[in-house]
Amino acid sequence: MGQIREIVFDCRVPSKLAQFWAGMLDGYDVRPYDEEEIARLASLGFTVETDPTVMVDGPGATLCFQNVDGRRYDNNRVHLDVSVENRSAEVERVKELGAEIVRVLPTYTVMKDPEGNQFCLVDAPAVEEEVVAAAE
Repeated sequence: MGQIREIVFDCRVPSKLAQFWAGMLDGYDVRPYDEEEIARLASLGFTVETDPTVMVDGPGATLCFQNVDGRRYDNNRVHLDVSVENRSAEVERVKELGAEIVRVLPTYTVMKDPEGNQFCLVDAPAVEEEVVAAAE
């Protein structure tokens, strides 16, 4: 079984939409940028304002705002990322429930529910990664 890891919003301007949701929800804030992340973005030609992926943390699921070049009508604008311990087994289990695979990537599998809504089964982070993320 899985746990909601992130709620992902496909959007044009992640920094603006992230600020909106952080301001609207109690206890949520845009994830702060450290010097290393700002340097990484700069090396890719981005700034904090043009970051193509902005995270918002709070007491519940993390909110992820990601830039999508062009609106795709075959793709949800909001979808769940579900963290699972054994992705291949979970893919098979949810297929039996009526889901179908859209595509498989190294750390997640994009799927559709029986009505065509997309969601991702995401490899659960290692305990070490969770500790590092919690410290940030």
